[in-house]
Amino acid sequence: MNESINQLQDEVIAEFSDFDEWMDKYQLLIDLANEQPPLEETYKTDSNLIEGCQSRVWLQADVVDGKLVFKAESDALIVKGIVALLIRILSNHTPEEILDADLYFIDRIGLREHLSPTRSNGLLAMVKQMRMYALAVKSSRA
Repeated sequence: MNESINQLQDEVIAEFSDFDEWMDKYQLLIDLANEQPPLEETYKTDSNLIEGCQSRVWLQADVVDGKLVFKAESDALIVKGIVALLIRILSNHTPEEILDADLYFIDRIGLREHLSPTRSNGLLAMVKQMRMYALAVKSSRA
């Protein structure tokens, strides 16, 4: 059975709580970025670019068996690490689950307070875009 969004958030919080120093947490984000498979060039389109991000972030959403599967790429490592976390938590869930999710991990791992305002806006833009995809899929089925 698929893990719930909250179970996945709790796993991420546990991973980040292993580190006290923010430099180590940034390193964890960079490691996640490096593990993220590259996005196919065909998806690096203007329509997949997220507005509101300082660095360039492409987000592709596909529907597989009624669940949204996200893929993404960024030209900035920290941002790519952040989007990797979002994908790990939100991908492979139904539009309803994504729309109902309270993404408390962002505050719990200290991400919001340790990101520059522009990166923080970018993070919110990524979440908003993922929810927009979920909404679009949900309304197309209604």
